[in-house]
Amino acid sequence: MKVSRIKISLFLTLLWFAACESPKPDAKTPAGEVDRSILPIKEPSYPPITELDARNSTPPPRFEVKAPDKAPNVVIVLVDDIGFGHSSAFGGPIQMPTLEKLAANGLKYNRFHTTSLCSPTRTALLTGYNHHSNNAGAIMEVATAFPGNTGIRPQTITPIAEVLRLNGYSTAAFGKYHETPPWEASVSGPYNRWPTGSGFDKFYGFIGGETNQWHPMVYDGVTRVYPNIDDPNYHFTNDMTDQALAWMNTQQSLTPDKPFYMYFATGATHAPHHAPKEYSDKYKGKFAQGWDKVREETLARQKALGVVPESTVLAPKPADIKDWDNLSADEKRLFERQMEIFAGFAEHTDAQIGRLVAALEERGELDNTLFIYIVGDNGSSAEGGMIGMFNENTYFNAVQETLDMQLSRIEQLGTEHTYNHFAAGWAVAGNAPFTWTKQVASNFGGTRNGMVMHWPAGIQSKNEVRSQFHHVIDVAPTIYEAATIPAPNVVNGIEQRPMEGVSMKYSFDNATALDARKTQYFEMIGNRAIYHEGWFAGTVHKAPWEMQPRRPLAEDVWELYNINEDFSQANNLADKNPEKLDELKRKFMEEAVRYNVLPIDDRSIERLDPAIAGRPDLMNGKTKLTLYEGATGIPENAFINIKNTSLSITAEVDVPANASGVILCQGGDFGGWSFYMLDGKLFYTYNWVGLELYSIAATQKVTPGKHTLTFDFAYEGGRGAGGTGTLSLDGNKIGEGKIDKTNSNTFGIDESADVGTDENTPVFLGYARKEKFTGKINKVTVETFPGKN
Repeated sequence: MKVSRIKISLFLTLLWFAACESPKPDAKTPAGEVDRSILPIKEPSYPPITELDARNSTPPPRFEVKAPDKAPNVVIVLVDDIGFGHSSAFGGPIQMPTLEKLAANGLKYNRFHTTSLCSPTRTALLTGYNHHSNNAGAIMEVATAFPGNTGIRPQTITPIAEVLRLNGYSTAAFGKYHETPPWEASVSGPYNRWPTGSGFDKFYGFIGGETNQWHPMVYDGVTRVYPNIDDPNYHFTNDMTDQALAWMNTQQSLTPDKPFYMYFATGATHAPHHAPKEYSDKYKGKFAQGWDKVREETLARQKALGVVPESTVLAPKPADIKDWDNLSADEKRLFERQMEIFAGFAEHTDAQIGRLVAALEERGELDNTLFIYIVGDNGSSAEGGMIGMFNENTYFNAVQETLDMQLSRIEQLGTEHTYNHFAAGWAVAGNAPFTWTKQVASNFGGTRNGMVMHWPAGIQSKNEVRSQFHHVIDVAPTIYEAATIPAPNVVNGIEQRPMEGVSMKYSFDNATALDARKTQYFEMIGNRAIYHEGWFAGTVHKAPWEMQPRRPLAEDVWELYNINEDFSQANNLADKNPEKLDELKRKFMEEAVRYNVLPIDDRSIERLDPAIAGRPDLMNGKTKLTLYEGATGIPENAFINIKNTSLSITAEVDVPANASGVILCQGGDFGGWSFYMLDGKLFYTYNWVGLELYSIAATQKVTPGKHTLTFDFAYEGGRGAGGTGTLSLDGNKIGEGKIDKTNSNTFGIDESADVGTDENTPVFLGYARKEKFTGKINKVTVETFPGKN
């Protein structure tokens, strides 16, 4: 009876396994091939083995996902904040021989477009979907509560890295990754929107929008690491290139038949413009002619290279940009040096990319690598304002630098002692032949970037220009078609949105192919436009150097261009063809509704404040935070907001005689504050945007033993105002002083808050960088009192 039951049970089990179906292939999937439209690719199921002895049985084939046969390696290079008219390959004055070399054996695209700003372009590039579809309507740091701007990539959109990884690729990202929501950028996570949670097996770089090239805030995966910045030759672009080469060489050593996908996104040439001196010095005297003449010279070279039509004229520069001939001698001297440094910065960047190309050649991998070199995530940046800056942090805190401030530091520009940016006139020149710059999504100066495609194994045409109208969202489908991998329909059980990009592969060997992209909207902080079948309509709502919009959104003045005949947008046809303009304005609204562009939010710096913007905040409205020893590298967006408020810092410590070191600090050289001890005395120093230091010192030493050390700040009210600071020892006042000004918006994108040390750059040069507190910190409590302001 027992035997019969066992037999019946076994029989039923076998019937159940037999009924289990292996994954059903897609109707379009050829026999014998896996269905790649549903990811992860489901492994097959097999009936149970009934043979007792392994010697008498054959195992089923091992399941392993492999990339399609002959699938190319994929390398995307993205240079930051560089204009259409900067590089020598596109007629500019900056020598970029690696870009030229790849273009000579590949294709230049001269009508390729970005979104006009960092995060939005990157998230669109890395997914194939518009930036508002990715909820990245602006940079992550100014996300809001509205769909299209939340900063959270939806589950219905899967990045290229994850798609390729699930199709058998090795994947890695190096350099800038500006797609992680700021409230998720701490050790508390979550990490699913960090690079390694978005499909990359390996990540080495920085999470924010920019970094100090001499003192970067670097992560390996999700772990903070500390490069050897004491090496006199250290520069982050060199460092990230070393890391990329090491990863690629190891991957190729171990699995040479496995293709890889590398995203190589430099922090250069975004401010701060930190260039090795030997590169900047190459350009001494090269820009004495000024930005107006440089624009003319660039256009002439662009025509000679064939990257613009012969009929192209220079579009007028913005009215706020002075003629070079009308500048003073001091202005010319400063501005000339600013551009020399930027040019050196860009050439140095191209040289590091050249190391990557050389390594691919040495490995024999360059021919079957789809190498996409994108020269800018937007147009060149005019965020330096009319005269540039020695410290870009002044811009983010609405502080105007003077010419004398910069002239006094002219010899330090480009070094670790500055966080510099150039004057807006150079951005306009770098975007020649167009009018506008980064942030201005309504003009090609903000969105037109050169792009080179190199793939000898897949592109027969060499040294040619392609003029089909394309957008950064078209990169992903191009990669998928080249690799013969479909954009997935389902990922992790979640149905995916239809791909919004279109492949550019049709243009590889057909210079006259009709444009696959017929329509594309553009929008950034109120600047907005629409391209449709050769026509372009747009409105400039706010210039990058303007603190407020020019007029209400509903009253914006639109321009109209026939870009098939007017490459540089120099001939506004709005008055001559109002019917076409109205048609395109209606088309913009259709696209805006479709892609979650509405409502438009034209606030800019104010949105850095989570409470104003309405986005999540890791502190979630907390007015009190307790920290412990070892709490270091805390990003500003993950720390309690102590700006524009009264506050108290209370430290429970146990100190030896003549204790020294940082108790708690936030920020660095270019803006921040520090609560510290030196030789037994208590201090508080406030560094106002790198311009002024306010230090409050105790009148007596702290004796050895356990103590309560306190700093209280009585704020005067408003934004960026001052107040009175008081130092106390065990409840007794031991120091007091006035702090005249404070940072209103930020202490620095790549700085942190630290307990017991000062990481990155020092807030105050009077103590050694990273000097550990010599006593014991039991806890530090920070409390804010907004109601007391």
